[in-house]
Amino acid sequence: METKTNTIIQNYFLDYSNYDELLTSKMTIKPDWEKLLSNILKVGSKKLASKQADIDWLLAENGVTYNVYNDPKGLNRPWNLNIVPFIIHQKEWDTVEKGIQQRSEVLNLLLKDIYGKRELLKNGIIPPEVIYAHRGFLRSCDQIQYKTSKQLLVHATDLARGPDGRMWVVNDRTQAPSGMGYALENRFSTSKITPELFNEINVKQPSNFFDDFNQLLQNVAPSNKENPTIVILTPGPHNETYFEHSYLSSFLGYPLVKGNDLVVRNGKLWLKSLKGLKQVDVVLRRVDDIFVDPLELRADSYLGVAGLMEVVRLQNVAIVNPIGSGILENPGLIPFMERICEYFLNEKLILPQIASWWCGQEKEKDYVLKNLPSFVVKRIDRLHRENIFFCEFLNKKELQNLKNEILANPNQFVAQEKIYFSTAPNFVKDKLEPRKIVCRTFSVAKNDGYSVMQGGLVRVAAEREELSVSNQRGGISKDFWVVSDKTQNNIQQYSWNKTISNHTTGINDVPSNTAENLFWSGRYLGRTIVVARYIRMVLNQMTQVQYNDRKSESESLKILFQSITTITSTFPGFIKDEEAMKNPLKELQSITLDENRIGSFGQSMSSFNNTYYSLRNLWSKDMWRVFYGIQKLWAEFKEIKEYTVPILTKFYDKIITRLIAFMALTEESILVKQGLLLYFIGLQLEQATLKIEKFRSLVVVNHNEELEYEILESLLNSQESLNIYRYSYKSYLSLENVVKLLILDKEYARSLTYQIYRLKKDIDQLPNNSSNQLTECQIQISRALKIIQNLNLQNLLEIDESSDMRLNLDNLLSQLSDLLHTTSLSISNTYFNHSQKQKQLVDQTISN
Repeated sequence: METKTNTIIQNYFLDYSNYDELLTSKMTIKPDWEKLLSNILKVGSKKLASKQADIDWLLAENGVTYNVYNDPKGLNRPWNLNIVPFIIHQKEWDTVEKGIQQRSEVLNLLLKDIYGKRELLKNGIIPPEVIYAHRGFLRSCDQIQYKTSKQLLVHATDLARGPDGRMWVVNDRTQAPSGMGYALENRFSTSKITPELFNEINVKQPSNFFDDFNQLLQNVAPSNKENPTIVILTPGPHNETYFEHSYLSSFLGYPLVKGNDLVVRNGKLWLKSLKGLKQVDVVLRRVDDIFVDPLELRADSYLGVAGLMEVVRLQNVAIVNPIGSGILENPGLIPFMERICEYFLNEKLILPQIASWWCGQEKEKDYVLKNLPSFVVKRIDRLHRENIFFCEFLNKKELQNLKNEILANPNQFVAQEKIYFSTAPNFVKDKLEPRKIVCRTFSVAKNDGYSVMQGGLVRVAAEREELSVSNQRGGISKDFWVVSDKTQNNIQQYSWNKTISNHTTGINDVPSNTAENLFWSGRYLGRTIVVARYIRMVLNQMTQVQYNDRKSESESLKILFQSITTITSTFPGFIKDEEAMKNPLKELQSITLDENRIGSFGQSMSSFNNTYYSLRNLWSKDMWRVFYGIQKLWAEFKEIKEYTVPILTKFYDKIITRLIAFMALTEESILVKQGLLLYFIGLQLEQATLKIEKFRSLVVVNHNEELEYEILESLLNSQESLNIYRYSYKSYLSLENVVKLLILDKEYARSLTYQIYRLKKDIDQLPNNSSNQLTECQIQISRALKIIQNLNLQNLLEIDESSDMRLNLDNLLSQLSDLLHTTSLSISNTYFNHSQKQKQLVDQTISN
């Protein structure tokens, strides 16, 4: 045991300073941590490192990400979870919990007062500038009445151990608090990978909290409506916590929507579904206050819903949290919180806060300016993420500049005493090292009080000496354990009230944005697979030509090169660019890699990635593992310095396999009535369209018998249909039989006829608001089906002597291509029309 102790925590003892969660001031292990440390030592350094790698792999495979803006590593950075949890005992947690409940209630009463009677301002408890000079105060929210007993429904509290050994409040998050999804995922991952760390430790589970959270969303519906329609409003895939939005949507079972999925009509909020409009009762919003209504707030916002504020005033929708609650995140309120608590509750704050001075008061401002190097200075508005000044590290010029800023706008600054947060053990390079931590926990309104999560999210400084704890700076997270002396059920069970259901599960109720993304996900996946297979087929032909210099072979290859340009529409390509034909490998490399080239495989991959990421709340974990594998393979392939035919071929072999696996998993992850129908329609449309382009590129022009044989073999290979052809016809390749198989066969899933039949069947299942009339897309696909049903094969294969082309075949294919194109357009116009330009009646400017 001693050897293991020396190995794992020997460096931990070298630089003990301030308050550490693991160690006492006498350098002994604290009783609450003894069992966990014992379990860690039993696992051992090497196995612990292996399990840390397993956690990293699991989070990446499951697509757990935190988006970091302008990150050179890419937008979707994998979430970091350290294997060693943070521990707090139930005896201490009871006090923390009561303190959080008290603080949530104080903030709730403060929110009511700010937009209501404003007694705190009238009685001089809060200076008016703290409220009115803060961008979080929204005049549009003034005097709005709510039916719920509480206005602040969800509250996140950031906590850190202060110099007195107690948990201190660092920040409050009230607009759209993030982190509870990450906290839940941390617990799932830790439990799965390191169950031995839980041995003989009674860790409390957060299941009751999520039951209360789900029940809250149901209870706040206007007029106590049964089975309310609840949606989660997200800014979209580029938001930093989009993973969590998707995660909560999947976990709770509520649709994830964007602003243009919703519309206001007749004083109510409606979800734009495939069938039409469906009234929304509750919105769990993850969009900041000023972006939620472009008519009354930020006019340039595309994230919200025009007219939403009026629906709130009419009490026809519940917003969680209420619009305008961002004012509570104002650090300028911290110096006055003690008096606010005494005013409302006649109590002292249970949880201490960082000592703070608002510079809008003369005495406080002079004190701050006189002792500036001793403080941490913040703006009361969080305009920029990096806008915190650690004054002890500023030089004379920087200090003077900050003084000048404070003097110019004293109302905008708060100074806080410099405290050193406690450290907790982090597993780094096979050893435990101390890292500064900040804990975030959550409370939700329940009956007359607040329900607090048993645990939460712990964020850890990235480096040993790092002062700031921030995910945007590359921070790490920990599982947060509240441990008890009483035996706990370590099995996490989440089952919502079975008498309540959210009726947005049928094809009619699919949000229009989700439907559109499903449709295009099918198209982009179909395109990437078809194009990848076709280019791979040509690459294989190039390899064969190296060992066969017959003229017909090179002639067939030339035709295949030109067909790539036609099928992908990467003009001029092999059609008019002589350099491309002289150096086909360079052109194929461009078509493969250039994501900015219209029609390229690279662009299709980029569109595929973006569309599927927008739908991540719908897919299973297996699907996201395959998706991650595709991303990893694509990223590694783009880093190759020099490309050859074998390297390109090998890449396409791998990517095709993964894309096909992904396609198969898509059909397992979502029901047809939940939107998979749109995916099928998009997939069949794209495959049918590209099949038409293949035939037009390869067989419309008449070739000699030997060349035609080679081209037909290539065509069948690109469709993975050569073996089926041989089994079905057992004959020499002929154009007539190829047309029968790939165009006319009603039972072959890859034939054009089958795909058009399938499109007709699927399109007929889409909602139709007119029971007596066909939709435009039904009309167009019916025309295509009628044409292909009445074909004359011999007429199709006739060769026009003057042009040496099969003009009848070309005309047919052109006609079908046009009909499929108009079918696609009519689907978009009927079901995916989100355009609705908003304009404010009175121009106003609300800054970031």
